[in-house]
Amino acid sequence: MDHGGPDREHRRPEGVSDETVEALGAFSKALEMTERARGHLYEFHQLTGSADLELDRAAALLRKAGHPEWADRVEGDIIGRNVIPGHWTFQIIEEYNRTYYEPFKAAERQALEELADGRDHLYEAEMKEARRTAGHPDHTAR
Repeated sequence: MDHGGPDREHRRPEGVSDETVEALGAFSKALEMTERARGHLYEFHQLTGSADLELDRAAALLRKAGHPEWADRVEGDIIGRNVIPGHWTFQIIEEYNRTYYEPFKAAERQALEELADGRDHLYEAEMKEARRTAGHPDHTAR
């Protein structure tokens, strides 16, 4: 059954211009890209942590292979080292979240609240409406 258009949460409020819908769509897209960048930051954090833990094994194997000087060097110079001055990866994530991500996310949410009655994805919902085939079972509005 075709429900004839987007649900209320995705319907453009009265008086919201095409330009506003497009601008809010761009703002949301930018936030989505930031979400992806943040995911890569967590991946960087996890991979770096895993590498640091694997160094324990490398040092033990170097010691067992008769290279205690290299085991000492790995243990003393690399294991537990800051990735940038004064910071481990978790601290980079904390600063990124506090300094950039959280204010960005709050601003995008506030723009949606003030400019579009809090309705998210208006641009995409209108694109869906324009691209669907009315009556097709896999193209329903809702």
